[in-house]
Amino acid sequence: MPELARIPYKITFLTGVAIVVANMVGTGVFTSLGFQVMGIHSGFALLMLWLVGGLIALCGAVSYAELASAMPRSGGEYHYLSQIYHPALGFLSGWVSATVGFAAPTALAALALGQYAKSVWPGLQPTWLSVAVVLLLTLVHGSSTRVGSRLQIIITALKVGVLVVFIGAGVVVGEGQPISFLPDAAGWRALLSPAFAVSLVYVSYAYSGWNAAVYVTGEIENPRRNLSRILLAGTAVVLLLYVGLNYVFLRSTPLAGLEGQVEVGFVAATSLFGPVGGRLMSGIIAALLVSTVSSMILAGPRIVQTMGEDIPALRFLAPKSRAGIPVRALLLQTVITLAFILRPGFKEVLVYAGFVLNLFTFLTVLGLFILRWRRPELARPYRAWGYPLTPLLFLCLSGWTLLFILRDKPVESRYGLYTLAAGLLVYFVMMRSTRSSAAPRAKALP
Repeated sequence: MPELARIPYKITFLTGVAIVVANMVGTGVFTSLGFQVMGIHSGFALLMLWLVGGLIALCGAVSYAELASAMPRSGGEYHYLSQIYHPALGFLSGWVSATVGFAAPTALAALALGQYAKSVWPGLQPTWLSVAVVLLLTLVHGSSTRVGSRLQIIITALKVGVLVVFIGAGVVVGEGQPISFLPDAAGWRALLSPAFAVSLVYVSYAYSGWNAAVYVTGEIENPRRNLSRILLAGTAVVLLLYVGLNYVFLRSTPLAGLEGQVEVGFVAATSLFGPVGGRLMSGIIAALLVSTVSSMILAGPRIVQTMGEDIPALRFLAPKSRAGIPVRALLLQTVITLAFILRPGFKEVLVYAGFVLNLFTFLTVLGLFILRWRRPELARPYRAWGYPLTPLLFLCLSGWTLLFILRDKPVESRYGLYTLAAGLLVYFVMMRSTRSSAAPRAKALP
C-alpha cells in the first residue's frame, strides 16, 4: 500500500475533457456578442461566427491530437516546436505561455468572477475575492492531483449542466425577437464583410483553450489513446454550448439591448427572467468561472516544469512533489497571476498575447506537415482526421486572422513581437551561460 500511495495519480478521460471545456468556456462567450452586433445584424451571420470559430478549433484539435500521440510529453507547443523546428522557438512559446499565456487569462477570469459576484453582493470587494479564489485553488491543485482532478470534473459538470438548463429555459421562456437565423442574401453578404473578420478574431479568443489538455500529456492515463478523444470531445461540447448560448442571447434580447454590452449573460437573463433572474445569473456565472480559473491553474505550470527539465538555467522549476505536482512552477504562475490581478490596466496585455499565442498555434499545426515529411517512420497511434484538408483549413483561417491583426492592430502586434524579442534574448543569454559553465568541466575530463 505505501508503494501504491506514491504512484502519481493519472488524469482520466473525464478530467481531460473537463480541463478542455473549463479552459474554453470563460469570459469570452459572456462578453463578446455585444461587440459583434455593433457591426453585424444578421442572426444567421452571428451564429455562423460561432460555427466557424468552432470549426477552426476542431481542425486545430485533430492536428494537435496527432502531434500529441506521436510525441506524448507534457508541455504543449513548447515540446512540439522544440522537436520540429528548434529549441529556441520552443522556448519562445513557453516564454509567452509562462508570462502571459496562462497567468493573464487566469487573472481576467478571476477578476470577472469578482465583478459578477459584486452585482449580486454590492458590498463585496471583487479584487480580494479574485485573490482568494486563486490562492484557494492553488492550494487544492498543489496538494493533490487526485483531489484537484475530481474538483475539476465536478465544477465543470456543474458548469455544463447550468448552461444547458439556461439554454433550454431560454428557448422555452420569453417571446422570440424578430431576428431570422435562416440564411438569406443579407446574411451571406455579412459573412464576407470586414465586420465579420473583426468579430471572428474575438470569437477565436473565446475558443482559445481547445488545446489545453496537451500541456498535461505526460500525466494523462494512456495519452496515445485518450488525448485525441479528450481534445475532440471537449471542443465539440464547447461548440454546441457556444452556438446554443448565442442563439438564446439573440432570441431573448433585442439587438439594440445587446449592442456594446459587456455583461451579455446578465442582460439576456434580465430580459428572460426579470431583474431578480439577472442578478441570479450573475451569481451563477461567477460560480462557473471558478472552473475556468481552476483549469488554468492546473494546466499552465506543466509548461514551465517541462522547460525546467530541458534548460539548466531553469532547472529549479523542474522538481515535482511526491504526488507528481510541479509545485515550484505552480507557485511561479500564481505569483504572476496575482501581479496581474493587482495591477490595473493589464487587459491590454491580453490583446497582444492573443496575437503571439495564435502565431505559435499556427506554427504548431504547420509542424504537422513538416513532421510527416521528416519523420514518416514515427509511430502515430492517432492520425489527423481529414488530413491534409483539416490542418490546411486551420492554417488558412488562422493565417487570415493573424494578417488581419497585423494590419489593423499594429500596436498590439508590435508589443507581441517585442515580447518575442525579449524571450529570444533571454534564451541566448541562458544558453551562453550554460555553455560557459560547462566548458571548465569539459576541460577537466580525461
